[in-house]
Amino acid sequence: MDYETLQDLYFHELKDLYSAEKQIIRSMPKVVKHVSSPALRDCLEQHLEETNVQLQRLENLFDLHQKTTRGSKCKGTEGVLEEAEDWLMEEAQPDVMDAGIISMMQRVEHYEIAGYGCARTYAHLLGFKEDESLLQQTLEEESEADKKLTLIAERINKQAAAPEHAQAQPQSQHPSHAQPHSRR
Repeated sequence: MDYETLQDLYFHELKDLYSAEKQIIRSMPKVVKHVSSPALRDCLEQHLEETNVQLQRLENLFDLHQKTTRGSKCKGTEGVLEEAEDWLMEEAQPDVMDAGIISMMQRVEHYEIAGYGCARTYAHLLGFKEDESLLQQTLEEESEADKKLTLIAERINKQAAAPEHAQAQPQSQHPSHAQPHSRR
């Protein structure tokens, strides 16, 4: 695709966001399975429902402009979600696992906030008032999800930092994470 106008870039950004949302929808159930905190689980499940609505909003924008949703895969979201899935394979105490999950999910939220902020600004500059309104609504939801994760993190991170975690070892260690024997 040639990018000659801001409108070209705008539709590229929407396709990137569409790809990101689809990837998040596929990945989130795997993440939720590893969560110990009921508050974190509820937050992620609620945001997954919102993400489905956000995806529908994007589809509505494509329909409004008679554009296709097809585009390249959002590599930024793909990378962050790969990191999250790698984290899920680690052996960690429940609070530490939850703290890591929050970190990964906030990276996803921040990426989305940046994308939706840019798309909303482009819509404003292009005079796409309905687009701007819908994108602003999603941007607010993403910001609110980030705030909720921050509030939950304040409690979970403190629990993960508790002295008993400093000495506690996971129930079993993955063979590649075994501690080397010291030589005397």
